[in-house]
Amino acid sequence: MTPAEVIPLEPRRGADGERDRCRATTAEGRPCRNAAAPGSAYCGVHARAGAREEHPSTASGDRARPTVAPPDAPAGRSFVDFLRARASGAYEVDDFGFDPELFETVLMPLARPLFERYFRTRTLGVDRVPVAGPALLVANHSGTVALDAVMVQYAVWSQHPARRVVRNVAANLAIAMPFVGPIARRGGAAVACDEDAEELLSRGELVGVFPEGYKGVGKGWRERYRLQRFGRGGFIELALRARVPIVPVAIVGAEEAYPMIADARVAARVLGLPYFPITPTFPLLGPLGLLPLPSRWVIEFGAPIAMDDYGDDAHEDAMLVLELTDRVRDTIQDMLLRNLSVRGGAFL
Repeated sequence: MTPAEVIPLEPRRGADGERDRCRATTAEGRPCRNAAAPGSAYCGVHARAGAREEHPSTASGDRARPTVAPPDAPAGRSFVDFLRARASGAYEVDDFGFDPELFETVLMPLARPLFERYFRTRTLGVDRVPVAGPALLVANHSGTVALDAVMVQYAVWSQHPARRVVRNVAANLAIAMPFVGPIARRGGAAVACDEDAEELLSRGELVGVFPEGYKGVGKGWRERYRLQRFGRGGFIELALRARVPIVPVAIVGAEEAYPMIADARVAARVLGLPYFPITPTFPLLGPLGLLPLPSRWVIEFGAPIAMDDYGDDAHEDAMLVLELTDRVRDTIQDMLLRNLSVRGGAFL
């Protein structure tokens, strides 16, 4: 499974191209973000609900995150019942497309062997992530394929005391891709735009952003663990407007999982991709080259940086935004360098 690409916040664009949207609205009066089912004016959820002017996941008015059971909790129903519900469409998603049951029952269990056995991931400071309420998780981005976004999501969901779900913002390119886009949506991803990120924060969610974007995941081997530019500080403006803390996150290990030794730029332009990676195994080994190398990972969550001490119009202060952007970037860079020595060998 190829995880959703995650990029800095950008102006909103449609994620489903020509696909029609469901005509129903949520309890808060916002349009449903699900695609309408073929031959219907409504998505599967609203069609089953009789196209009521509310979404089942928000009808109660509770804006808290969906409740997700711990990984080792007993399932609410058998796997046969789960498959039967999938076949009949008797399941719920929120207005971003997040499917809590699929997330818990399928997606996170698939990530578990990668996290625990293959990458042998060590986490530090996961309890620094707020137990409740909104926060912005800001992380470095690397590794050619954005497995780092999935590993951060699994780390918080499986090891945080409150078993919280990280809602990563994802590139329009990834959201629009067949198979990848729907899976990303079901796994909690949202389009990388201010509107969606602010809405998730207003609901008390954890939102994951990777300000390096394609510059991070597409950088060459010689640039490993050297942070690229953090854009123009859009994530800082978002945190200041929403008055939510920023949790810096440093990820060591992704660089070696898919070491990019060259970028086939002509192929990238032909395919409409931001880069076309050449690694020691891809494309030389064909499909086998898509398997990541078994590097050892360390994921550290830093101390939250408060944003609610600034004025209401602080997000309009360009100098302040740049200063805070550099502060977060420097913090993550220091964490990366420290954890490289903590980890030791990349594969041993």
